[in-house]
Amino acid sequence: MTADQNGPQDNQRKAAGVSLFRTGQSGSYHDVSPDLQTGREIFSGTLPALFNPARVWESLAQVQADVKSKSGNGLFLEASDHPAAVAFDILRTRLLRGLAEKGWKRIAVTSPTHGCGKSFVATNLAFSLARRPASRTVLMDFDLRHPEIAQILGVKDDVDLAEFLAGHQPLESEFRRFGRTLALGLNTHPIERASETLHDPDTVTALAAMIEQLDPEVVIYDLPPALVNDDLLALGPNLDAVLLVTDGAQTSPDEIRACEKMFEGRIPLLGVVLNRAQDFNAGRYRYAKK
Repeated sequence: MTADQNGPQDNQRKAAGVSLFRTGQSGSYHDVSPDLQTGREIFSGTLPALFNPARVWESLAQVQADVKSKSGNGLFLEASDHPAAVAFDILRTRLLRGLAEKGWKRIAVTSPTHGCGKSFVATNLAFSLARRPASRTVLMDFDLRHPEIAQILGVKDDVDLAEFLAGHQPLESEFRRFGRTLALGLNTHPIERASETLHDPDTVTALAAMIEQLDPEVVIYDLPPALVNDDLLALGPNLDAVLLVTDGAQTSPDEIRACEKMFEGRIPLLGVVLNRAQDFNAGRYRYAKK
């Protein structure tokens, strides 16, 4: 069948192309040769590289933050000699060593219950990782029912992460960039059916596309408390390990054991971060305060 003889459905399919932010897909057409028996097109050569991560990073809109005011609230966006900031840098180095040994990059940050400061830990850890020269770190707000990282950072943009996860919007429309080494998957629209969203194959595809396009060394997912709902388990197949944030004033040993039992055989536990626990002998905080 010649080009002039193609039916309207064939023409419409060719004109539509495919989504540019799906894994391994491209909206452009390659040199083809016709299969005269079936009328199908056959790729004549190997597919070129679809994405240049450096250009994708450059395409992300930048966000600004008041570094001085954030440090006063326990958030360290830049290098600091504050004891809590130093503790995060130590945690960063230990984390990177563990990831290198296993070849991992997708890390969940969670807590047993609400109020343990997991989002502050996830954010501070991401900024500490991003301070390494020529690195690439992604921080994603995956507490879909109660997103708060945009508020923590003071970002006023209207960002709907669900649009990206469903494949309705490309990565560069919903992600932001801080400096040259940190990409932010923020969210300002709570998602009621969060667990179902995390189970959705479209979400799996979108996350794979994000990793393919941004090529990060580490992805930090800020997830809901592990004992509150099943969101962490729903995302589990797309995670390499989990970091558990506990509160020195409220988390009980039984809650920690319950989390360990939940993770066992499902998601490797990298470690437990003791937040808001003061080392009175040293006179300093071990980790971040909320």
